[in-house]
Amino acid sequence: MTLDLLRPRKARPGDRIAVLSPSFAAPGVYPEVHEQAMRRLAEVTGLVPVEYPTTRRVGATPQARAADINAAFADPEVRAILAVVGGDDQITVIPHLDADLPRADPKPFLGTSDNTNLHHWLWALGVASFYGGSSQVHLGPGPAVDDIHARSLRAALFTGERLEITDPGESEDVGIDWADPRALESFGEREPTEPWSWYGPRRRVTGITWGGCLEVIEWILTAGRFPFPPEALRGGVLLIETSEELLPARQVGRIVRSLGERGILGAVDAVLVARPPVSDLTRRPAAEDRARLREQQRDTVVEVVTGYNPQAVVCVGVPFGHTRPQWILPHGGPVTVDGGERRICADYR
Repeated sequence: MTLDLLRPRKARPGDRIAVLSPSFAAPGVYPEVHEQAMRRLAEVTGLVPVEYPTTRRVGATPQARAADINAAFADPEVRAILAVVGGDDQITVIPHLDADLPRADPKPFLGTSDNTNLHHWLWALGVASFYGGSSQVHLGPGPAVDDIHARSLRAALFTGERLEITDPGESEDVGIDWADPRALESFGEREPTEPWSWYGPRRRVTGITWGGCLEVIEWILTAGRFPFPPEALRGGVLLIETSEELLPARQVGRIVRSLGERGILGAVDAVLVARPPVSDLTRRPAAEDRARLREQQRDTVVEVVTGYNPQAVVCVGVPFGHTRPQWILPHGGPVTVDGGERRICADYR
C-alpha cells in the first residue's frame, strides 16, 4: 500500500461516545429500539453515549447533520463516534464536513451501509475507521447483542486485538419491524449459514482494507470522491457487500465490473464478499429460492473479480454488512486472508 493511514487511539471505559444519525434518524421514529441500544452500548463497552441535535431529528438538513459530525470530532471529550444506522443521502452531507478536525484528533468511527460515504471520506484524509456497528440494527433489537458483534465492537473501541473472523453458524437478513414491540426481545428469522466459498490461489495475503456497501461505492466514485489512483489500493483487501434493496445479481456484477475497469480489482490482493441479504420485511422467498439468489450473486461476483485478477484470493459469505450476526471489520486497517488455511484474521489496533 502506498498510503499509511492514521489509526485513532483507543477509548477507555468512562469516555464519551458520540451517537449520530448522519443519514436516517431512526431513533426519532423508533425510540424504544434506540434507547435499548444505548443501554446495551454502555453495558457492553463502558462508554457514555452522547446524542446530538440531529440524532433523533427526522429530516434534518445535510448541513445540520454535518454540524453534528464536526462537533463530535471537535470535542476532545468524545473518544469515539457511532452511526445509528445507514440511509440513502449521506453523500449530500460530505461537502459540509471539516477535513481538518479528524486529522487533528482522529477517533474511531463505526458505521455501515450509507456510512460508506464517511468511511471513504476518512480514508481519503488518511484516517482509518471500522466498517460495521450500527446501533439500531445490532445493539437495540433482539434479546441480546450477538457475541461476534460485541467482541469486534470492544476490539475496535478498546483492545485493538487481533481476532479470527469466524462463521457464527446462523444468519438473518432482516429483524422484526422496529415498530413492533417484539423487536425489543426477539431476533428475526434466522437460518443456518453455508460454508464460505473460496477462490483463487491458496496463498496468504495481508493488506489494508477498503470498500463497503457496493451501491454506495458506486455513488462515491461517480461523484469523484475517491481522489486516488488504483495504485493506492495495491496489495490491499477489498470489502464489498450489498444492501437490503436486494439488487439482482446482474446489477451487482455491473458495479463490480466498473471497479475492474477503474483498476481497483487488479490492484488488490484479496476480496471479501459479505453474505448478501435476499429478503426484507415484505419479501421472503422460499428457502431454495433464497439459496439460489445468494449463489447467483456469488457466481457473478467471482466471475467478474477473477476475470480482472485471477491471482486475487476471494472469500464469499463473510458475515459483515447487512446481515446479522455481524463482524465489525477494520476499514483502512490490516486484515489477513489465508487462502491456504481458509482463515481470515483482522487486526483492530
